[in-house]
Amino acid sequence: MTKTILTVDDSPSIRKMIAMTLQEAGYAVLEAVDGQDGLAKATSAHVDAIITDQNMPNLDGLGMIRALRQHPMGRGVPIVVLSTDGDEGLKAQAREAGALGWMLKPFTQDKLLAVMKKVLG
Repeated sequence: MTKTILTVDDSPSIRKMIAMTLQEAGYAVLEAVDGQDGLAKATSAHVDAIITDQNMPNLDGLGMIRALRQHPMGRGVPIVVLSTDGDEGLKAQAREAGALGWMLKPFTQDKLLAVMKKVLG
């Protein structure tokens, strides 16, 4: 069965790059334009994992993770933050909120696929 990954990023080019990489590896991809959109999509459709940016308009990555973890559909879904910000304090906050991992932009396709394979089991 195909795994579905939700990618949440306000940059259309980043979303497209993530989607192309994941689709070529056989994953189904849903895209969201910011944290609010990501939260709405993650709570209305089954997703197997989420890749989210941190710095976005309307609702940032941490806010989305915190809200999603309060929702029944968000419990247990692996979430990886993909951001240009490598601040250790922010990474710690993300882990506390419920993120499994943190990747820095720019990313390589191999690294993204390795991380997804790992979080999806």
